[in-house]
Amino acid sequence: MSYKPEVQTNKDPNFYGNNVAFATHAEAERSAQDLMARWFAVNEWRVVESDQPVNWQLNLETGVMTPVSA
Repeated sequence: MSYKPEVQTNKDPNFYGNNVAFATHAEAERSAQDLMARWFAVNEWRVVESDQPVNWQLNLETGVMTPVSA
């Protein structure tokens, strides 16, 4: 199991994610918050559980993302 950040933009009722999956809810949450801060049109964000293998890790202290080898 992994955790994926998703965002909702403008008046679109759907949430969208990209191909990032984190090992922890906290990493995905930080990633979603960072994305919301950088994108102008994001209304909301959320974290969803996924069966996608973990492919990124995020250092919660520095905010640096690094890819995870399979």
